[in-house]
Amino acid sequence: MSEPLVSIIVPLYNGEQTIERCLASIRNQSYKNIEVLIVNDGSKDHSMKVLKKFKENDPRFHILNKGNSGVSDSRNLGMKNARGKYLQFVDGDDWLVKDATETFVTAAETNHCDMIITDYHRVVNHKIYIRGHIPEEGLISRREFAEYMMKAPANFYYGVMWNKFFRTDIVKSHKLKCSRDLNWCEDFLFNLEYLQYVKDVYVVKKPIYYYVKTKGSLVATQVNLRQTIRTKRILFDYYKDLYKSMDIYDENKLRIQMFYIAVARDTGKRKKPLDAVHPTEKIPKISTKKPASEPEPVEYKLPKKKADKKPVKKSKEKKADKKSRKILEQ
Repeated sequence: MSEPLVSIIVPLYNGEQTIERCLASIRNQSYKNIEVLIVNDGSKDHSMKVLKKFKENDPRFHILNKGNSGVSDSRNLGMKNARGKYLQFVDGDDWLVKDATETFVTAAETNHCDMIITDYHRVVNHKIYIRGHIPEEGLISRREFAEYMMKAPANFYYGVMWNKFFRTDIVKSHKLKCSRDLNWCEDFLFNLEYLQYVKDVYVVKKPIYYYVKTKGSLVATQVNLRQTIRTKRILFDYYKDLYKSMDIYDENKLRIQMFYIAVARDTGKRKKPLDAVHPTEKIPKISTKKPASEPEPVEYKLPKKKADKKPVKKSKEKKADKKSRKILEQ
């Protein structure tokens, strides 16, 4: 099997706490013929110190600096500068298993397909869950892939870029880019456009990526109902066009329109505690040190609530408890 160059693109903004773990997992890949394009999106923390260390010690690492303009611009700059036959994406919060790139390359070169998709690990606190959707490994047509996606269009499995392997020639010949008009789901839009030029997809059931669920992310804190509706409307046009291009829209119109009410489910099979990851997959713990300029958090204690003088009757207690449960269940 040949060993084509793979361009691994890492967009980064203020990632000093996690980027070392991410880059160490890329440096330690069993597949060696890679170029790592780290796009620094105007970071204001100490991320550059870590990036320079990796660049100085490994000529495969390259730093692309730019002003802060978002993750879409960062990925686009990475794709523009990519020299590899294939494109792979990794976010700075996350990390790879040791043979992630090798798994991608083997599947692509053996099956001569246009895209690879894999299961992945989702890290929530100290627990790991296995995520995926297509049940069996193997080569499937674009139509089969689209029929699976129709069942769960909001699933991260279909929406993200980091569990997929792309052909650079398809991206560049059709001038595909990540949209700057969306502040979330821009990766799903890219995937939908890319699928227009795909013939076959190879499904890998082995999870090769650790995706860390981050508190305070853009989606969790800044996306409101109005933005959600606007984004869904934009995405639906591309989503619908994909099915129309395969002449299966009319017969599945109702199912396809369910995209509007599809909700991403955070469910999956529990794997194991994070500290039980196989030794070959272990990455140095991320730094918990804070910049010297950052003040230590102050702990505030609420005053203790005084006990009520009059005891509450049992019947009232039951009503209050029932009312509390209803509120919590909403």
